This record gives sequence, C-alpha cells and structure tokens, in this order.
Amino acid sequence: MFAELLCSAVALVLYVNTLGADFCYDDSRAIKTNQDLLPETPWTNIFYDDFWGTLLTHSGSHKSYRPLCTLSFRLNHAVGGLEPWGYHLVNVALHGAVTGLFTSLARLLLGGGLWSLLAGLLFASHPIHTEAVAGVVGRADEGAALFFLLSLLCYMRHCGLRGHAGPWRLVAWFLGSLGCAACSMLWKELGVTVLAVSALYDVCVFHKLKLRQVIMLLYKRKNVHLLLNVFLLAAWGAVLLACRFYWMGNKPPNFSNSDNPAADSPSLLTRMLTFSHLPAVNFWLLLCPDTLSFDWSMDALPLIRSLADWRNFHTAVFYLGLLLLAWFSLWTHQMAKGKETNGKVHPYTNGRNGNSNGHSYQYNNHEHKNNSHTDAHINNAQNGANKHYESRTPLPTTENIVVFSLGLLAIPFLPATNLFFYVGFVIAERVLYIPSMGFCLLVAVGMRSLYVRLRRRSSRAMLVYCSAAVVLLFSVKTVLRNRDWQNEEMLYKSGIYVNPAKAWGNLGNVLKSQGEMEEAEQAYRNALYYRSNMADMLYNLGLLLQESNKFSEALHYYKLAIGSRPTLASAYLNTGIILMNQGRLDESKRTFLTCADIPDENLKDPHAHKSSVTSCLYNLGKLLHEQGHQEEALTVFKEAIQKMPRQFAPQSLYNMMGEAYIRLNKLTDAEHWYRESLRAKPDHIPAHLTYGKLLAMTGQKTEAERYFLKAIQLDPAKGNCYMHYGPQSLTVNTAALVIRHKPPARNISILKKQIYQGRLV
Repeated sequence: MFAELLCSAVALVLYVNTLGADFCYDDSRAIKTNQDLLPETPWTNIFYDDFWGTLLTHSGSHKSYRPLCTLSFRLNHAVGGLEPWGYHLVNVALHGAVTGLFTSLARLLLGGGLWSLLAGLLFASHPIHTEAVAGVVGRADEGAALFFLLSLLCYMRHCGLRGHAGPWRLVAWFLGSLGCAACSMLWKELGVTVLAVSALYDVCVFHKLKLRQVIMLLYKRKNVHLLLNVFLLAAWGAVLLACRFYWMGNKPPNFSNSDNPAADSPSLLTRMLTFSHLPAVNFWLLLCPDTLSFDWSMDALPLIRSLADWRNFHTAVFYLGLLLLAWFSLWTHQMAKGKETNGKVHPYTNGRNGNSNGHSYQYNNHEHKNNSHTDAHINNAQNGANKHYESRTPLPTTENIVVFSLGLLAIPFLPATNLFFYVGFVIAERVLYIPSMGFCLLVAVGMRSLYVRLRRRSSRAMLVYCSAAVVLLFSVKTVLRNRDWQNEEMLYKSGIYVNPAKAWGNLGNVLKSQGEMEEAEQAYRNALYYRSNMADMLYNLGLLLQESNKFSEALHYYKLAIGSRPTLASAYLNTGIILMNQGRLDESKRTFLTCADIPDENLKDPHAHKSSVTSCLYNLGKLLHEQGHQEEALTVFKEAIQKMPRQFAPQSLYNMMGEAYIRLNKLTDAEHWYRESLRAKPDHIPAHLTYGKLLAMTGQKTEAERYFLKAIQLDPAKGNCYMHYGPQSLTVNTAALVIRHKPPARNISILKKQIYQGRLV
C-alpha cells in the first residue's frame, strides 16, 4: 500500500495550486449556465438532458450523456454554489483516487517494486492530465477512469478466484465488474471500453494465449468457461450501447465543420490521411507533452491533403512501432515453439500470497525455461537482489504486460478515432486520461526489461536516475501548466501558438469583460485575421462596436455573422435593436420576424437561441405597442411566452403584457400580468411603477403609494421613479417620504412645487 499512498500524495501535491483557479473555458457552460444544477430544477432532469443541460433527444444536443458527472456538479452546487474552489477540490481528490487505483493495477502486473512505483508516479505527474484535473469539466474523464479501474480490478479478482472460491463469490465479483462498467459509462461514454480491456486481460494475461491459440480456441471451442466470460462481457457491452443509443433518440450528434474539419472534407483521401495521423499526434503528446492547448479545433492541425505531406512519415513510423510491439507480444514466442499444445493448463499465481491468479496454456520445456530465466532476472531487479528466482508464483511475463498495455492504450481511445462515428473535436487532451494508463505501463515495463538486460551496476543506476528525471520533468511541466489554468486570460494566451483563431477570440471576450475595450477589439480582429468566417467572433466584434456607439460598423459585422451562420439569432436581435433605434422601423420588424422563424434544430446551444428569439419577439411586441397596435403586440408577446426557455428572465415581458392590456382598458388582465412580473422578479422597478399607476387609476391610492415608495427605495437615484406617475397618484405624505429618500435635487423641487400648487392631495 505504500506505493499507492505515495503516488496518490504526489498527485494531490502537484495539483494543489489548482484549488485557487477560476472556472475556465467549457466550465461556464457546464456549470454556470446549466439549469440542471439549480435546486428548483427536478434532479431527475439530469437523466434526460445531456452534459450541457440540453434535452438529449433534441436535434441540437451534443449527445454527451454523463448523468453521474452532472449529479456530482449538482451536489457541488448545493454545497458551495458557484464557488470554484469546491469543484476543483473534488477534481483533485478524484485524481488522487484514480492514481492510487492505477498503482494497485500496476503492482498486480509488475510486482510490488520499483517499476510499479514508476508507473504510478508517471500517471500522477503526466502533464497531459492537466486539462482533466484543472478543468472542472474534465471530471467526466476522472470519474469514468475511477469506475473503469474498479471494474477492471473486480474482473481480475474474479479471475483470480476461479477454482478457489464458491460460485457465489465468483458471480458477485463478476457482477461488480459489470456494474462498475455501467457506472463508468454514465460518467463518460468511453467507460464502456473497460469490458473489452477485461476480456483482453482474461485472454492474453490470465490465460496467456497467443494469437494462433485464440483462433484455435474459437475454432475448437476449447475452454468453455473463458468463452462464456468473454461472451457475457460482449453481451453486456452491446446492451449498454443499445440503451445509450436508444436514450439519445437513435440519432448521432451533429457537429460544425470547425469542430472537426476533416469530417467535413469531401475528399476521402484527406479524411483517411488526417484521421490516420491523429492517433500519432495523440501518442506524441503522451510521449513528449511539450506543447499543450485548451482547444485543438479549427485549423490547429492542418488537414493532410496528399500523400506527399511529410506528416505521413510520422504516421507510418507510429503504426510500424505498434506493429512491432504487437509482434513481440503476440507472435515471437509462438514462432519459437516447436509445437503447440492446446487446452493444457498450469496454475499461475500473482507472486504475492501464493493464491492462484489464473491459468495459462502450457509452453514447451525450452520456452518455459527461457521464460523462467527472464522472470527470475526481472524479479531480482525489482528486489535489488542477485540470487536465483525460485518462486513458483511468477508475475505475468513481459510479453503479457506489453499486449495488455497496448490494449489499455488503444481500446479506450477508439471512440475518439472517428473510426465508428465522427466526433466533435480534433484532439482533446482530457480524452487521453484513461489511455495514458496503458502508456505508463508500457514505459514501466520497457524500463524494467532494459534494467534486466543491463549488466553493469552503474548502467542500471543511470537508468533509475533517468526514470526519476522523467518523473521530475513531468512534475515541473504539470505545475507550470496548472498556472495556465488559473484563469481564462492566462489559458487563452497560452493557446495562441496552437490555435490562434480560437484563443484570440476567447481572449477578446475576457478583455471585454475586464473593460479593456480597445484591447478586446484588437483581439477579435486578430482572431478574424486567422479565420475570417467565424460567426461568433464577427458577432462579438459587432457587439463591442455597438456598445461603443459605432452602430454602422456594428451592423456591418452583424450582417457578416448572419451570412456566415444564418441561424445566429443573437445577431438578428441586435441588428433589429439598432435599426429600431435609428428609426428604420420596417427593417427592424422584418429582422425580428426573420429571427422568430428560425428553427432551433441542429444548434449547439438551443437555450441561448431560444433566449434570443424570445428577446426578438419582446422587442417586436414593444415596437407594435408603441405604434398603437395592441392586439398584434399581445399576439407577439404570447408567442414569446410560448418559446421562452427556462432560464429566460420574463419580468419585462410580463410587464409589457400588462401595459398592452392597460391600453385596451382590460384592467383585470393587466393586473394579472403586473403581478406575474413582480412574482418573477420582486425587485423589478418598472413593474412596481406600472402596477402602482394601475392601482392609482382604480382609486387604491394607499396601495399605489406602497408600490411607488418601494420603487424609490430600490433605486433612489433613478429619476423615472419620481417622474413616471401622474400628480394624482401621490399624497402629500408620500411626497414627503420621497423627499426624505434624497432623490436628485430637480425631482425634489418638482415635488415641492406640486405640493405648493395643490396638485398633490
């Protein structure tokens, strides 16, 4: 247990500086604007919505079904609200727990010595994990990894108890493995791949089968128990995937071409070459995590359009290396054997307590002696002793661990390869959180093999020092990378080198929120320099120009944004508002009507779209109201209420409904909507004033005074609170109270003049 505790402690220490970090990048959408985290939202909604709070069956849903992760966010929200510290604390704790479990797995495979400790320390310190730990949304990968390891360890325990425990214990561990696999999938989709990794362990590590033996096993139907277990794992995986596909509406998600440019390419050659290259890039990030980025979309990795592209050489080297490792693991001993012996088994134990840990197909005498000799050297190296290996409970051979490590590296990564379906990213560093376990095992077993082959003590010492140096370098890089995740400004600045268009655009949003308008405008223009058709950046630049009263330029960029993305409702909204303020009322009406007719299908954020559509209808209704078309205005307001999303603040809309009914002299309906406005927002000043005016009109002066005075108390400096109502609305006592609240001097003089003239009664 010492290695597990040490590695977990290292993981916690390396990420302790993230506890003071803010929410960054995707955290805002997953937490700040996610309605499923709010206490007023039924908690059962998390089982029907995607990770971002959109109904899973909606055409615009991301289809990321991770209810257990969302539930953990909701619990965080219930305890600490939107305080980032608590969310980061849970993420760091999860990473520590996953590191401990992975170190336990490494110890079962490599023994309780130096090399299992190396594997655990590599996982604890690897910089590729920074996004998963420092970014709150990376909790999905951490939670999936936690249950992934629990499922795998349960299955390994199930294998170890075969022939040494009753059937109920075997069934309990097996069901525990299946249950943890389901939980892993409910944290993140790739968790279901643990079932394939478990089957690989059973076949290639526990039973030590080579490729030809696996084929003969299927052909001759040998070892029915093994076949049954693999079949049950496959069947459970099929059930989970079928339920998952049915639950999301039997439709795959839709992504924009900027998310995954290769998927949108019409050229089959381009798609094949680019998709083949991406695993090599991901492996390089594991091998040398020097350049990291919060986002790799758009043109961060240019498409490979021809065979002459030099990056194809990297792709070929990567796959050649994998084939050589697979050959070493699956074929080398098979070729060396003089004959094959099928169906004969011998006990195989884990080398720790003598309990049987599995069965293996029998090698011939020559091979068995060679393997025993190799295992002896390996265990001597682990224990630092030179005596001959005499234990009859050997650990898995190097070949077994290599093939298992390759599977642990490749199988969880398969969903991200675009092999089965297109994904919504080019590279996502947090996706490598689980596959990195296989990489860490490969490095550890490679170091162990090299240590065995080195005869000189000084060479072995140098190898140990190099291993420690790698861990130290990874740790330093991790701590430095954590600083980039302290806040959004630092994060986006760190990504300019990799993805300048996305980084400059997001940096512009941060600078604008800080009031640095000139710097924000330049950041937006830098983003558009690298990618001129980004609708979001065109819209953001237009919004900044609008707020700077540069309305003509703002209209220009809004139109460009609409041209790039005709479904961008917020651009229509602001275009209509500018046109309305310029007196171009007919153009404004047409713009609002066009926005209202945009369907919310196949949109990334349908909630934001519905909010913009509702605001368009509100402004259109307000325009009709001011032109005296009250019936038309009410029709538009009612449509806005029907399309209004849950997070929309409706108080202004309800108040305008009341105003329209006042104009139609329908006082009862007007009172209803004024009350609805106050119920939606009890401190909504316009509703206090308009409702007070209605009460004054109906002779309820005392009640009217109460609402007028409440409006003044909410904002004593707002002149509209004093000038909105007619002189017949106030008594002298109310006027005295108004003066007592010290409004602007000109309002006091007006009130005193009205009292002197007898206009206040």
